[in-house]
Amino acid sequence: MKLSHLLTPELIKVGLENSTKEKIIQELIDIVVAQGLVSDTDQAFMDVMSRELQQSTGLEAGIAVPHGKSTSVDQLVGALGISEEGIDFASLDGKPSHLFFLLIAPPNMSGPHVRALANIAKFSQNSRYRNMLTEASSSEEAYRIIKQAETEDI
Repeated sequence: MKLSHLLTPELIKVGLENSTKEKIIQELIDIVVAQGLVSDTDQAFMDVMSRELQQSTGLEAGIAVPHGKSTSVDQLVGALGISEEGIDFASLDGKPSHLFFLLIAPPNMSGPHVRALANIAKFSQNSRYRNMLTEASSSEEAYRIIKQAETEDI
């Protein structure tokens, strides 16, 4: 699933307000809740945190992908949070994360979830677009950057 099909400007937050892993995950879940995409906020948080406790979803190059399967959604939902300063997310490379892609899928869904993860991985390989996204000044600009990256088929 293309990121531009999963995200909208309303599902992107530039300037995350929190600085701990748990609070970042809650802030991202609050974004999808505000859009009416999650039926049970607490369940979604517990499911994503349960996955996070198994192994950190802080990857490399400033990317983190907190995700999980949850009965609180009936389709794949996502959000993107951006922190220009960076936040410790126990990443594989030990560096702060700047881009936080939240994915929550129903328990019986794997195809779109796996494709979305693959597209995030592909996006993360392009330092130009990573930097542009990290420096975006608005959710609309961030969304345009994602669409541009997909158009160029990075």
